[in-house]
Amino acid sequence: MEFFDRFAVPHPSPLIYASMVAIGLTVMAIILGITYFKKWGYLWREWLTTVDHKRIGIMYIISALLMLFRGGADAVMMRLQTSVPDNAFLDAQHYNEVFTTHGVVMIFFMAMAFVIGLMNFVVPLQIGARDVAFPRLNAISFWLYFAGAMLFNISFVIGGSPDAGWTNYYPLASTDFSTSVGVNYYNWALQISGIGTLMTGINFIVTILKMRAPGMKLMKMPMFTWSALITNIIIVFAFPVLTIALLMGTFDRQFGTNFFTSVNGGMDMMWANLFWVWGHPEVYILILPAFGIYSEIISTFSRRNLYGYNSMVSSMAIISLLSFLVWVHHFFTMGHGALTNSIFSITTMAIAVPTGIKIFNWLLTMWKGKITFTVPMLYSVAFIPLFTIGGVTGVMLAMASADYQYHNTMFLVAHFHNVIIPGVVFAMLAGLTYWWPKMFGFMLNERIGKWAFWNLAIGFCLAFFPMYITGLDGQARRMYTYSEATGFGPLNMLSFLGAGIMAIGFVLIVYNVYYSFRHAPRNVGDDPWNARTLEWATHNPVPEYNFAITPQVDSSQAFWDSKKHGYQLFKDDLKDIHMPNNSGLPIIMAGLFFIFGFSFVFFIWAGVILSGIGILACMAYRSFEKDDGYHIPVKEVKETEEKFGGAKK
Repeated sequence: MEFFDRFAVPHPSPLIYASMVAIGLTVMAIILGITYFKKWGYLWREWLTTVDHKRIGIMYIISALLMLFRGGADAVMMRLQTSVPDNAFLDAQHYNEVFTTHGVVMIFFMAMAFVIGLMNFVVPLQIGARDVAFPRLNAISFWLYFAGAMLFNISFVIGGSPDAGWTNYYPLASTDFSTSVGVNYYNWALQISGIGTLMTGINFIVTILKMRAPGMKLMKMPMFTWSALITNIIIVFAFPVLTIALLMGTFDRQFGTNFFTSVNGGMDMMWANLFWVWGHPEVYILILPAFGIYSEIISTFSRRNLYGYNSMVSSMAIISLLSFLVWVHHFFTMGHGALTNSIFSITTMAIAVPTGIKIFNWLLTMWKGKITFTVPMLYSVAFIPLFTIGGVTGVMLAMASADYQYHNTMFLVAHFHNVIIPGVVFAMLAGLTYWWPKMFGFMLNERIGKWAFWNLAIGFCLAFFPMYITGLDGQARRMYTYSEATGFGPLNMLSFLGAGIMAIGFVLIVYNVYYSFRHAPRNVGDDPWNARTLEWATHNPVPEYNFAITPQVDSSQAFWDSKKHGYQLFKDDLKDIHMPNNSGLPIIMAGLFFIFGFSFVFFIWAGVILSGIGILACMAYRSFEKDDGYHIPVKEVKETEEKFGGAKK
């Protein structure tokens, strides 16, 4: 404990202190604004205590966008630091902290939140359900994620950020080499948010398997729902591994055990194995929902049913299985034998086959289609060549012998971003634009959206393609500076300019939200995109009960086929609707988890004990609590349906 107390101060940097002031002023402005407009009661009743899957999904997305800008600021700082040789903008320690927090924020708190947010909003609508199977568990999942994100983000203000990389490799993450409390923050923030993610996985598996509309067999589910089901199965199998690994790392750092040491029977390589047993399936936890989004969008804006529905489902299932059999390719250079490397090289190349099948399915869906280049479709079309380049470079990295040249260079950084940005970030922005009318009842401006897209697409290419060249020329990743003699300067400056163009694209997205909120018409129709799947059979924005009448499903394109062939989606009469009550318990529990994690980081045992007791007390209270929910009378349902354009019958 005395060891850590000496380091309980932020990293001494003007940037850190400026950020602290900016964050403090922003928080104060928000608090004063809410107080001035008397919105605390509204926020508590309608948002902070909500169990509505739609509002929880929107809160995930808002949090993800905030984390996108948080992680994006780190990215711009890294590109600025390496834009010229011998730059002194960041010192070595601060650079270590920046690239560590960038990776953690973008993977855990941006991409994961964006994926889960869209799943929360869309999946119950696509399967004809009024909510998820366990609404309160869903709320606890979100608030645990949020508590973990906030715990991680205060590390650079109090105690110092983690500095061992987003992979947190030991012995670098041990107290011998990482002497601040930063890695403690890493362990507890990811532990708390990971528990929430595991709950989400269980919740959505039950929701999809048990709450589908009548007639919706598994092979009639929309492709995004299929991707969500497979993703959550991966979550349930992968996240317990991370949970245990983080717990073992916590014991090593805070209680002196020797799980990941190189002495007293420990094995530091065990962390690498456990981390990547979770970590590579995590890549597909992010990318499979993106595949589902692209499938919906490409089908809609090509005006064709998705080509090869069965093969798309099968390829996702195969990818999910192979994702657990490739983890060693992340450390080919760390001393395995030729046989081990060969086996994992083959499995890594094999996973490219089902992925390639999906690329051809999307291309054949567009073949001879009546393509409309909306903003979501632009992201989807750009994704195909960019993701293919990322996949091809991935196969290059999969060759174990060649990986000795590529590994730990900027080539690997370029490959990873070449997969994640077109494959996940583009998909999330496409899905957000596509389902925006469902969320808020108006459309985002297409012209501004296209300007944002082109800035992101061009900026991406300029930012990351030069890294392939510098990586092959020997520029190591994680190095905070380099000499002029290397010749890396011009390409790194180009990469920095590309990052700046991408930043402009994200600013345009924010401006688009503001502009559209002020100027966009609110009556856009139930289906402004002429879409195909069931969620478009309800109103814009979606009422609290989703569907006035439970739909009857006859095909995988239920809504489109009902329009085209005259199928009757809604066959019953309007009735009273039962809905679950809101609850303040999830946010209270998350606050206690935050205190628990913060106290553990700094060995504040009184805080650990009291917050732990509080968590157990909340769980006990919930076990005795009766939640009969509330009824929406049929008269009120009719009024709502008429307000939004007539009852769905």
